[in-house]
Amino acid sequence: MRFFILTVAGFAGLEIFSYLVHRWLFHGVLWRVHRTHHLPRKGFFELNDLFSGAFAAVSVALLAFAEKPLGESTAFPVGLGIAIYGTIYFLVHDLFTHRRFAPFNSGNKILLTIRAAHRRHHQTAEKRGLEPFGLFFFDYARFWRKITAPEKQKAEAEKISTSA
Repeated sequence: MRFFILTVAGFAGLEIFSYLVHRWLFHGVLWRVHRTHHLPRKGFFELNDLFSGAFAAVSVALLAFAEKPLGESTAFPVGLGIAIYGTIYFLVHDLFTHRRFAPFNSGNKILLTIRAAHRRHHQTAEKRGLEPFGLFFFDYARFWRKITAPEKQKAEAEKISTSA
């Protein structure tokens, strides 16, 4: 149970840390590097990808240098949580939302909601930025309504056409 809790803490902790770093550093003193992510891409990589590499390095270090046995380690499950976060982040943010590398489509409402929220963040390429700065923690209800509204309108239109 301890291993599981520490893994979840690594995952959730990185999302909280990412929000804070994104909000206050990436859209602050590190804007020159992060700005490359808000501009049309020129090439395969962005300078901003360096940040993902830094987060991955922390995870690898925690996994590689964890004390043995691993079941009693604190570093290993936290590093695993960070690695899981990084993998899901890459799939959702880079492949699904930004359509980089090997993009895929999905009709999953949660993924579509995350994409809508992240697109809101990208509505400006200015340093000040727009919420949400996190990828997974944000006001889902606000963006869920935008995703489901067309379905509700279509259902209402079908009700009207079948009752006429």
